[in-house]
Amino acid sequence: MKECVFKGCSTALVTPFTEDNNIDFNALDALIDYQLGKGVNSIVALGTTAEAATLTDDEKKEILKFTVKKIRGRVPVIAGAGSNNTRRAEELSRIMESCGADALLHVTPYYNKTNSDGLVKHFEAVAKSTGLPIILYNVPSRTGVTLTPEDCGKLSSVKNIVGIKDAGGDVRKTYEYHRLAGDDFSVYSGNDDIVLPLLACGGAGVISVLSNLVPYEVTDMCRRFFDGDIKGARNIQEKYSVLINLLFSEPSPMPVKYALSLMKICSEKTRLPLWEISEDNKKAIREEMAKLELI
Repeated sequence: MKECVFKGCSTALVTPFTEDNNIDFNALDALIDYQLGKGVNSIVALGTTAEAATLTDDEKKEILKFTVKKIRGRVPVIAGAGSNNTRRAEELSRIMESCGADALLHVTPYYNKTNSDGLVKHFEAVAKSTGLPIILYNVPSRTGVTLTPEDCGKLSSVKNIVGIKDAGGDVRKTYEYHRLAGDDFSVYSGNDDIVLPLLACGGAGVISVLSNLVPYEVTDMCRRFFDGDIKGARNIQEKYSVLINLLFSEPSPMPVKYALSLMKICSEKTRLPLWEISEDNKKAIREEMAKLELI
């Protein structure tokens, strides 16, 4: 049986920045407290939402060590360690393991791309570099590469490759992941707008951007589904549908950071090439958050 790293909601945590673009550890401390206080099942650090692409290695180590120390084993900490350079991905895996991560998130190699055989070889090599469980990350809109259920079927023989975060938007693939990789291969939604449909297809949960703002509600949606309260889970998915669309109206995490700034949890500051969202989208987010009584 493969290890299930978590079941339910894992928040893809933002990285708060100060106005001079340094890591805001005070805001990060408050954000983690907020997440734990609302009962999330896991935390993902250093993923796409964390702007990992613009963090130095030293910053990554500082953030992960801080997060691990703050959480103190209360929930699993999953660290983003992906790269389009296999040797680099191996190195990052070892670094994240040494910093105390409980599991790793590995995105498909971007930009230089590869074919199906190359993807399988890449992830096999990465898996050999660490003893930690690995969740694969399929996000073709960002990487230009698609990790197929057939690829996952081949990789399922690797003991510490335990699941996938699928941000491809096709819930039907959940059936295929399970058919080809096994029922114990965990499938997580990478899209907040289709969490409930993916759970209904056998998914184990979500790695969520929305839960930066409403961690209790996203966690509760998953819990209700697993407890058989399908209507209650559906009501939550529907309640936040407009806000979810707004959070992805421009490249993430720009909108969610603006939303967090309205809640006075952290600054909206991002690192270039990310910048501020449009005034129209700011207005729409403010109005929807006021309607939901988040501000």
